[in-house]
Order: sequence, then structure tokens, then C-alpha cells
Amino acid sequence: MLKDIKAVIFDMDGTLVDSMWVWAAVDEEYMKKYGLKEPDNFHEEMEGMSFEEVAAYFLRIFPVIPLTLEELKDDWHRMTAKKYKEEVALKAGAQNFLGMLRKRGIRTGIATSNSRELAEMVLEARGVREQFDCVLTSDEAKAGKPAPDVYLKAADILNVHPKDCLVFEDVPKGILAGKNAGMKVCAVYDEASKGQEEKKRKLADYYIRSFEDIKNNTYEVL
Repeated sequence: MLKDIKAVIFDMDGTLVDSMWVWAAVDEEYMKKYGLKEPDNFHEEMEGMSFEEVAAYFLRIFPVIPLTLEELKDDWHRMTAKKYKEEVALKAGAQNFLGMLRKRGIRTGIATSNSRELAEMVLEARGVREQFDCVLTSDEAKAGKPAPDVYLKAADILNVHPKDCLVFEDVPKGILAGKNAGMKVCAVYDEASKGQEEKKRKLADYYIRSFEDIKNNTYEVL
């Protein structure tokens, strides 16, 4: 999997850290607080959107929410910061894999749809921030996934050609973002996207249940 790879770029939520349960709790709290009902394909519609795009989508489909865009983003940060700092864990085998990449001289980056504040918070809290040569958000790249912008900009910052990059992603639109950037992509299992496994396998080059599959050479070549 890592042959000829010069940089590995990770999505964060659901890929590097087990955090999707946090956002499910946020959605549930908002549904109850404002008497809302989730429309069909609610989570799939938001998949890949940047933090700001998700907030704008929320306000568009739920106009009864009496908040501005900035107020909604601030509220989400307030609701999630403590969980990201104290409860969100790295995926199994992720820390060892990051160490292996460092030993091999492979550059590393984060390309996340989350906010920079939460990304920096969880990486610092889990003691891995120094393992990354760059952290980039879709908001900073000015486009959500499946647009390739965040991955292309990360590769540019890392000074690596896209064809020499390997991406790790947990959802189809994220996988497409990596493929649209001309990169190899490894799909990562996550409980929140388990209903999309077939689609993920069709889009990706590799598949892992956890990062321990790489160390154990038990990953799937698709």
C-alpha cells in the first residue's frame, strides 16, 4: 500500500478519530429542542460538506432555528468541544501507524471537513498534533468534498505530487474527493457509515477495518 507513497493525507472524523457519535448527539439535541424532523437522506446530503456548508444547510432546511450562521457554528463548538477534548479517541492502530510513517520519512497531513478549532483540539488532546506536517480544513480550501480542493491544497503544502499521495477516508464523498485529486484512497470502516460499505469498496483502492490491518498486512486491495 505504501510503495512509492511520499505523503499520507487523512480525513479526520470517522477516519482518524472515532467522533461521528458526537454529531449524532448534536443532531438529536437540535431535533428535540426545535421540534424538527430529519428529512430523507439527511446525513448523506451533509456528507463531505465543510463545517460552514453544513451550518448553512441546517439553516436552509430548518428555517425555524432562530440563529445566524455564526451563532449556529458557535453553538456547535460549545456543544462538542468538551467531548472532542476528553472523549473522542483515535481509531485503533492509528497512533502506531503515524509513528511508522514518521520512521519511513512519509509526510503527513489532515484534510478535514470539520473546523480548525475542533481539529486542533482533538489532535492536541490525543498527543498526535506534532505527527502532522499540515492540518487543512475544507473551509480554508473554499470547497467541500467531493471537490478535490482540500486534498490538492494539502498536497501543495506538503510539496508532494498528488499521484504520490495516499488518502484515508470513511465516506463515499470523501473517497471521491481523494480520487478526484488523482490520489490513491484507502476506505476506512466506521460504524456511522456501515450502510455504505459496498459503495465505499467500489470507489476506493484499498479497504481497512482498522489501521492495525496495515501493520498486519490484512488490508484489502480492491
